[in-house]
Amino acid sequence: MKKYLLIVCLFVVVQISAQSSHVKIEPVNFSKVNVTDAFWKPKMDLVATKTLAACIYQTEEKTGRIRNFEKVARNRGEKHEGIFYDDSDVYKAIEAMAYSIKTNKDKALEAKADDWIDKIASAQLQDGYLNTFYTLTGLDKRWSDMSMHEDYCGGHMIEAAVAYYDATGKRKFLDVVIKWANYFDSVFGPGKRNWVTGHQELELALVKLYRVTNDKKYLNLADWLLSERGKKHAIGYTWADWKDTLYAQDKEPVKQQTQITGHAVRAMYLYTGAADVAAQTGDTDYLKAMRTVWEDVVFRNMYITGGIGSAGSNEGFSKDFDLPNEQAYCETCASVGMVFWNQRMNSLTGNAEYMDVLERSLYNAALDGLSLSGDKFFYGNPLASNGKHARREWFGTACCPANIARLIASLGNYIYGYKDNKIYVNLFIGSQTSFMLPKGEMQFTMNTNYPWEGNVQCTLNMKKKMNATIALRLPGWANGTVAPGGLYSFAESNIIKPILLINGISVPYQIEDGYVMVNHDWKDNDKIEYQLPMNIQKVVSRNELKFNNDRVAFQRGPLVYCIEGADNNGKAWNIIVPSQLNFAKEDFTVLDYLFLSTTIQAGVGLTDIYPNGFYGKLIMIIQQLVMIMTHVFTIYFFTIYITITHHINSYIESSRWFPNINSFCLFFKSNRICCAI
Repeated sequence: MKKYLLIVCLFVVVQISAQSSHVKIEPVNFSKVNVTDAFWKPKMDLVATKTLAACIYQTEEKTGRIRNFEKVARNRGEKHEGIFYDDSDVYKAIEAMAYSIKTNKDKALEAKADDWIDKIASAQLQDGYLNTFYTLTGLDKRWSDMSMHEDYCGGHMIEAAVAYYDATGKRKFLDVVIKWANYFDSVFGPGKRNWVTGHQELELALVKLYRVTNDKKYLNLADWLLSERGKKHAIGYTWADWKDTLYAQDKEPVKQQTQITGHAVRAMYLYTGAADVAAQTGDTDYLKAMRTVWEDVVFRNMYITGGIGSAGSNEGFSKDFDLPNEQAYCETCASVGMVFWNQRMNSLTGNAEYMDVLERSLYNAALDGLSLSGDKFFYGNPLASNGKHARREWFGTACCPANIARLIASLGNYIYGYKDNKIYVNLFIGSQTSFMLPKGEMQFTMNTNYPWEGNVQCTLNMKKKMNATIALRLPGWANGTVAPGGLYSFAESNIIKPILLINGISVPYQIEDGYVMVNHDWKDNDKIEYQLPMNIQKVVSRNELKFNNDRVAFQRGPLVYCIEGADNNGKAWNIIVPSQLNFAKEDFTVLDYLFLSTTIQAGVGLTDIYPNGFYGKLIMIIQQLVMIMTHVFTIYFFTIYITITHHINSYIESSRWFPNINSFCLFFKSNRICCAI
């Protein structure tokens, strides 16, 4: 009896804790979501293998990032290798490993992570301090320059440890970061030393630590760090040498900020942290400031792709409507940050428009940073290129590879939400999860070929009938809106209402805060079919965006398409788009698989391909055998085929991503030549 009483008590505590945050939507943790999607699952598998392998190789062998921890442990006066913030890349890689381990149960990867964690733990000083740069170059200089990323590295360390504890249940890394956070709290805070983070990250990380430990000290510390900005407490080269308070968003207190300024990644992490604190404290001043700044970003400073940070000079923002295409910086990390921030804003407000922006950034800006082969990366993502901009294996500042890896590996975080008796479907990604509703558990399965097709099917399983509301996001692009604020708009108003079926029968629905709300008495094996229109739409910009004057873009579903030199005899500049266009959809056939694989074998075009379904894979295998026997004939036939189809498809827009079978348009090659807007 005592055992059952204890379980009940623990359940009550958990429920109270979960409902104590001031949010409209509680996101479902990635660990509770099994992604089965034909578009995303291969990419997640790719991250688990190729991308993480690249990160491990670069971190462990090619650079001195792991060696620095080993040097600290040996304590022999050895020199530090690399840049002063390189520790952060180790932590982000471990975080990505944690997400991958949770979903893939990779024992070898877990062993590698454990090995790294052992080395990190051995580098921690007795007082809790952990930073290889200052430990190897002189501890007398620690905490002397707020621009030197000590707290930034600490924040990523906390995020990694929380993720690894969630994935494995192992406490070693978590205990390391608790010791570090306690040390930091002993040095900084009210009545102690002032501190302004030169690169924000620690704020959001401390909130994660608070959620896993329930120690309010960490939440208070995050709130205090936010409050330190704009009070002229900062000391460091950013402020002393650069004379730039805007770069690190330090000109005004966070609660008084109204405009987006400075370094884009710093801004995204800062405002994500502010939203996290608001979610726990209910501080509406943070929410008001976040909304105002968000409008400044989305209404005046965001590319059609959802990318942000147009200027390379500060890796961030310049002035309103300054959005050049060829010179666009659009750092991959900034797009990842847009995903983080917009999810928090959606959670705080319950408004789907934030998920609209998240989806745009995810599909068109963040994912762009990773190659189809999984081992090459973009740091900057211009929207137009002469063909010389290409992905690289690594960077001196290598924040982006591990950042995109941890985002894709934790994709399940962004699909579903819940609150009381409501279930929210935010992203249309094939997956399975379960919800504990007031009247019992509901198993939820989603199947779709999104983003290529707009049909979404959901199956509900439960032991007994229950009433609940299913909230399906109505994307802005399916309701006449490109993005909130009107920076971009559709040239023609051609709204096709989504169709909603329950067990094959059309039902009415209400739209609330951008969601199609369906309240119903659900029973086991009920099926929801949600049909979104996937027509091609022409996009134009506001006149103030001078770089896009007399230019258009094309969007289908969530994807922004581009014109590429590979499909236009190597030239994609100054293409005139007729006022009246007829688009066609082409389905891939068996022959297409043969030809595409031929391209791979010939060494031109793509290096990795993931056919959708068993038969597609079988065809690819058979083709490899055919290639060995009939190589010359195949190349000859392929040349004829391309010549013929080129004329047929001259006005058909090329896909930004390599389509699976039955997807839209033709394949593309890796170098982007010109974006339409």
